[in-house]
Amino acid sequence: MAISTLSKLTVPLDSNASASNQGLLMPKLQYRFRVSLENFGVSSPSTELTKQVMDVTRPSVSFDQMTVDIYNSRVYLAGKHTWEPITINLREDVSNNVQKLVGEQLQKQFDFFEMSSAASGSDYKFVTRIEILDGGNGANAPSVLETFELYGCYVESANYNTLNYAESNPVTVTLNIRYDNAIQTPQGTGVGTAIGRTINTAITGGGST
Repeated sequence: MAISTLSKLTVPLDSNASASNQGLLMPKLQYRFRVSLENFGVSSPSTELTKQVMDVTRPSVSFDQMTVDIYNSRVYLAGKHTWEPITINLREDVSNNVQKLVGEQLQKQFDFFEMSSAASGSDYKFVTRIEILDGGNGANAPSVLETFELYGCYVESANYNTLNYAESNPVTVTLNIRYDNAIQTPQGTGVGTAIGRTINTAITGGGST
């Protein structure tokens, strides 16, 4: 009898809005995540960066405001969208794996010795994946709860940060990463999944739910 009351520990909803026996679901946790960078730098494996990630910001999108004046009224529509850069903080390791990969990526974008730029974006752009995990490890492999895939990435800025005699913190590098587009996978979990629109039954997105 006591256990059944756990289903009451949530926000009350209409009878048709949620299962009667469903309580509050387990939230995703901020510290259970993994970041991977595909085609970043030239050295292998680039998973050394994954092990040294300290924190990362999730994608953020905004729409320009389009104002349309009509007779006595004014309406607002969504204009072009912009994906804001994300920030990744990395620990530097004593083998210089992080420093090497970051330097290689910057060098792909611009040759600082020859002072020459890349011929096209395809020469240096990479893919960033931000995965939220369920906490499994070792024998119990983690399940991926959510993935943001960021396409057309490049390093907008690299900050090698500060050294300080009075601190015991690790040396860090901060990367701001600009990207062209972002979707959430698998299909049906968010941005990038096809939906039906009310006019002309148009379907847009990367696939059916």
